[in-house]
Amino acid sequence: MKKVLAFIDWYKPGYKAGGTITAFSNFVDYLEDDFEFNIITRDTDYCDKESYASVVSDEWNSISKSNVYYISRPKLNFKRIKKIISIESYDYVYVNGIFSFYFSVLPLLIIRNTQVIVNPHGMLSKQAFSIKNNKKIIFLKIINFLNLYNKTVFHVANEEEAQAVKERIKVFQEIKIANQLPRKLKHENFKKKIKKNEILCLISVARISPEKGTKYIFEFLSKIQNTKIVLDLYGPIYNKEYWKECQSVITKLPENITVNYKGSVDGSTMNDVLQNYHFFILPSEGENFGHAILEALSAGCPVIISDKTPWKSLESKKIGWDLPLDNPQKFVDAIEKASGMNQSIYNEWSNNAVTFAKKFCNNPEILEENRKLFL
Repeated sequence: MKKVLAFIDWYKPGYKAGGTITAFSNFVDYLEDDFEFNIITRDTDYCDKESYASVVSDEWNSISKSNVYYISRPKLNFKRIKKIISIESYDYVYVNGIFSFYFSVLPLLIIRNTQVIVNPHGMLSKQAFSIKNNKKIIFLKIINFLNLYNKTVFHVANEEEAQAVKERIKVFQEIKIANQLPRKLKHENFKKKIKKNEILCLISVARISPEKGTKYIFEFLSKIQNTKIVLDLYGPIYNKEYWKECQSVITKLPENITVNYKGSVDGSTMNDVLQNYHFFILPSEGENFGHAILEALSAGCPVIISDKTPWKSLESKKIGWDLPLDNPQKFVDAIEKASGMNQSIYNEWSNNAVTFAKKFCNNPEILEENRKLFL
């Protein structure tokens, strides 16, 4: 069995870093029967200071069929990472992300004579560079000057992400396209939701941040007048100043709109949480996959999202809407259509969402694409 040494800033039992943890966790869940994964990561979750209670720091832990080394903050340094790497030999090195010094850059500086695969997880996209743009540009100039990726294979989810790599990285070995793997479905059935015209329950699962469009949701919700709407927000507060702006807008919403912040949600319980809502909403500026969107569909929760994700033509499939961000009225219209659905129509959309998600999740071609990364 081929051995893979992997690096990622945050890994399970963490969940607050969102899509990157989810994507890589799914990747390992599907492939650990075929490959031996040894994963190096932090011993804390995203934005947390306390170590995970369920793991032993600075030692290898057996998680499912894989081995995970959780490094504590005091021991996170070049010497420790080099020592861990040098103990064994590996067939492949799999690096998650681009901008992390310890978990994206150091492995490339230390490792020699082993094939390195880098998954940028959307970090080279145009949307990603809307945040800390200058720092990221300087970083890439240094990386390109050093030819750090000259022997690297990039694993991307789609053609759009492949193009982003070509535009940002000057020299690399190869680009391989393999779509991200969904979470393994554990729920064969979903709870039938009661849909009444008097109230619409919406859920958004994402970081509280500008690029996820949190405040933008309130802009079009404020224009809804004839329906009582409850919106529950789940996700870490990525930008505290931005959250203060959001709270200021929330206080000015009309009485028929209620917004609740619910904190972060563990991915293992997300399906159960989604059962309590009619529609999922995410006017994000960009997603290279959008795991929360697929999770929502698998829970029978149609979606109202931007057109900046891979999920397209949703209305024609009767599973939601993918809408342009420069036209908030489109979101208003979609919410009004959603709120006006009777039980029969809503059941059709909810059932369609589950069917669509199951078909995608059980696609053997996606799994084979990912296996071929190591062959």
